[in-house]
Amino acid sequence: MAANDFWNDQDRAQGVVAELKRVKASLGPLIDMSDRLDELDVMIELAEEDSGADSAGEAEQMLADVDAAMERLEFRVMLDGQYDLRPAYLSIQAGAGGTESCDWAAMLMRMYTRWCERSGYEVGIVDKLDDEEAGIKSVTLLVKGDWAYGYLRAEHGVHRLVRLSPFDAQNRRQTSFAAVEVMPELDEAEVTDIRPDDLRVDTFRAGGAGGQHVNKTDSAIRITHLPTGIIVACQSERSQHKNRNTALKMLAAKLATKAEEERSAELEGLAGDRGDIGWGHQIRSYVLHPYQMVKDHRTDHEVGNTTAVLDGDIQQFIETYLRSRKR
Repeated sequence: MAANDFWNDQDRAQGVVAELKRVKASLGPLIDMSDRLDELDVMIELAEEDSGADSAGEAEQMLADVDAAMERLEFRVMLDGQYDLRPAYLSIQAGAGGTESCDWAAMLMRMYTRWCERSGYEVGIVDKLDDEEAGIKSVTLLVKGDWAYGYLRAEHGVHRLVRLSPFDAQNRRQTSFAAVEVMPELDEAEVTDIRPDDLRVDTFRAGGAGGQHVNKTDSAIRITHLPTGIIVACQSERSQHKNRNTALKMLAAKLATKAEEERSAELEGLAGDRGDIGWGHQIRSYVLHPYQMVKDHRTDHEVGNTTAVLDGDIQQFIETYLRSRKR
């Protein structure tokens, strides 16, 4: 990086910088743990030399802190996938059921936004389509921070809600579905393999609820990948150029995720994971009536505090699932 010509090739330079950042993020926790263990050794020696209760209590507290940090580090070591360290795109698509499902999609968006806030991640809206009555038809969030994809990939699949409908005059019980898709954010250098001839690019005017527009020009971008039929859209920026770049990165992420799923399916002798995220193949159920329960059907992990879960307390589900995959 100190070479005079390092920045002559911008794409290559940005790739090197990104790789350096990933290496530092991986090594940082190990270095920190080594320092903690050294400090613990010193504190234990002091406690042995000093018969006072204060020194022993401080040593016990430091030991407890180190144990907790070690447990977090051991879990991080499990996140060893090719893209686990990357930021993530998280898309939510309302299922069949009209306003009920759109409202459920909005509830999921709030749940994941709260989880991001709890976890120290930065979250922004890349693309969003509101329902005419309530909720959202679809939304794509960009979650920035180390290991965002490694954690959130556990949420990929269909989520089911059972509740008394707030939109039904007779207050009948309704079941709603929404699909969650998670993809890693790729570097600029990893987007170059997409052939321009394989793309159809459409522009449209970015807008929000109530007819309020992000701007008055056709800055929003929709890209269709003709060979696969994959569609991505971005309207978060005022610049059409920036929206196009973001959409291309999302498309590259979808293609990379699709290829990874196909490789995993081939190794496991399965037909593929795509069928598992179709309607009716839920990975988790959120039941608000006639009882309170959230249950992950992949691990059988369940809790009764539905309010806390919908307020972003989903780390236990994420960790339980990821641990189950490593057995």
